[in-house]
Amino acid sequence: MNEPKASFNGNVVKPVNTISTQDIYNNSQSEGYQLIDVRSVDAYNGWKLNGEIRGGHIRRARSLPFKWLNYLDWYDIVQNKGFSAQQPVVVYGADPDETIAVGEHFQRHGFDDVRTYQDFLTEWSVDPQYPLDRLQRYQQLVSPQWLRQLIETGSADEFHNDKYVICHAHYQNPGAYIDGHIPGAVELDTNWLESPETWNCRSPQELEETFQKLGIMSDTTVILYGRFSFPTNSDSFPGSSAGHLGAIRCAFIMLYAGVKDVRILNGGLQCWQDAGYELSTDYRK
Repeated sequence: MNEPKASFNGNVVKPVNTISTQDIYNNSQSEGYQLIDVRSVDAYNGWKLNGEIRGGHIRRARSLPFKWLNYLDWYDIVQNKGFSAQQPVVVYGADPDETIAVGEHFQRHGFDDVRTYQDFLTEWSVDPQYPLDRLQRYQQLVSPQWLRQLIETGSADEFHNDKYVICHAHYQNPGAYIDGHIPGAVELDTNWLESPETWNCRSPQELEETFQKLGIMSDTTVILYGRFSFPTNSDSFPGSSAGHLGAIRCAFIMLYAGVKDVRILNGGLQCWQDAGYELSTDYRK
């Protein structure tokens, strides 16, 4: 028999009830349930990472990945997303233990009506009658697992090419690359694509010279990312710490210049490290 668990801030954690596919479907167009997807953001966006037959998320569901339970500001995130303790919460994902853990966490924070949906992979994702939403062009936001597979095998889901270049972008901060980068990545200073005087992109001739130097052609798949660090008060250029934002600026310029397939590592270098993957200190420029 399932007994209530130890209380948290005075709120007793009761066994989390389950909910059926049909019940969710019948109420999916209403505001009755607050649907929460605890898979990774990449799976929520549309990548099939857990054996899903169809990629994406249940319509109206919001992303709250399981790994965020480790964040000290978890409840602040819940509040910022507008979840209400007065409405039923339905948690679903790919791992039953993860959905239950998130459901119990909601209960600890005062949500009384919490349920888990455990049939997303076996029922919802396999049946076209159940609607799924996904991020448009989700393929352009790649996960560290996707990138690692590409590096190790030369192929990956939604990759239809035989040549690619990985760029570690930074703003006049080569140390961000030298201190550690994804194996095989080349250094890319945003100043090579942007004019520091006008903050506009450089001339077509300058862009072409930089792309040739990096081995990038219009039909090359380019994967961009950067490193985030905290600037110091004495830093004359605090933007040099926002490497991943620099990578996104570089992506726009590459698209403008005619590079057809530009991807961003979702979460930057930090997500690569969070996945437990090693960095390289080999210098390639």
